Amino acid sequence: MENVFLGKQPILDRNQNLIAYELFFRSNERDEKADFDDGLAATANVIVNAYGHFGIQNILGEQRGFINVNRELILSDLVELLPSNHVVLEIKSTDKFDDEFIAKCFKLKKAGHQCALDGVVTINEEIQRILPAINIVKIDISQLDKESLISLVDQYKRWPVLLLAEKIETPELAKVCMALGFEMFQGYYFAKPENISGKRADPAKLSLLKLLQLVMGDSDIEEIDKEFKRQPGLSYNLLRMVNSSASGLPQKINSIKQSIVLLGRRQLQRWIQLLLYTNSGSGSENNMANALLQTAAARGKLMELIAAEDRPHDKIHQERAFMVGILSLLDTLLEIEMQQIIDKLNIPEDMNNALLNRSGRLGQELKLIEASEADEPGVVTSLLSELGFLSQRKLADLELEALGWVSRIGEAAH
Repeated sequence: MENVFLGKQPILDRNQNLIAYELFFRSNERDEKADFDDGLAATANVIVNAYGHFGIQNILGEQRGFINVNRELILSDLVELLPSNHVVLEIKSTDKFDDEFIAKCFKLKKAGHQCALDGVVTINEEIQRILPAINIVKIDISQLDKESLISLVDQYKRWPVLLLAEKIETPELAKVCMALGFEMFQGYYFAKPENISGKRADPAKLSLLKLLQLVMGDSDIEEIDKEFKRQPGLSYNLLRMVNSSASGLPQKINSIKQSIVLLGRRQLQRWIQLLLYTNSGSGSENNMANALLQTAAARGKLMELIAAEDRPHDKIHQERAFMVGILSLLDTLLEIEMQQIIDKLNIPEDMNNALLNRSGRLGQELKLIEASEADEPGVVTSLLSELGFLSQRKLADLELEALGWVSRIGEAAH
């Protein structure tokens, strides 16, 4: 069977929650940008692959997909076949908008479709003619200096449209756009387009990070329940896990809320952390995810055991130690900077220092575990001496205990 390819890039809201993807035409797995002569053919390729080959739920989950469309597609019957709840139609701001085109855009909007104006760098009469039919304006910030950007945003704020900042490539630009009141954000600073091939999209790790943020932030059960319901596969796994571990109950647990109460926040948090490392695929990618899962789980438990030796009555310190161990490999897994993960989760200062700089008590303990994993006996001896409460023999015992725990939780993590 011939391979099919598709690119997608996350679109985030002001809290860096995933709200949509832009879908791109790709001719092969290594493409980093679209390569086509016929705009309609490229768009048709995206639509056929998204709906026919991959399954739109696998690509988008509960999110919307932004798809580039041209005049030919807008005026054709094909565009009306696209489900309005899944697709945002992206129109180039440099196109000419005649009466027929504008009338069709109004018809689509009335039918519940959303239209976005792409690559906006100005506001002129041509654009103002079509703006009443537009829901989202995508401003290309890479083409504008700060003064021009501020002026343009002020002008578009007079219209009932949502503003999306695209081509954000640095944290400085992200901060400027946040301050200017943009509602949506897209660009290499947040995530490069991800190429998908075959029939399966990767799991939505950003959604798992969102769940972890809710659980760690003491959000109410209704909010956590709502986030679970956006991910049916995750809900199924949670119910299956709770029912298998609570076999003594008189009746089966069949609601997410019941599961959360029964499992407790601490166990729920740990389960989500481990889930971040799982991968339902096959081959080398799956092997890497499994290896990272094993290492991260062992690190988490070993960090907790070492922290218990250090401060036997400080449960909060022990819990933070576990989290530092688990989170310490997330940047490798997600291929994003650790700072972005820390910003997303809003974690305490001591954990922040440990993960970013390997400093503080937790940072020293993480360095010790990393040195042991790398088989650096000189560094291990030196760090044990600095810490002053752990012997080489005790460390070896704790490592065995952590590995035993990892083998027991394997089933619950999948």
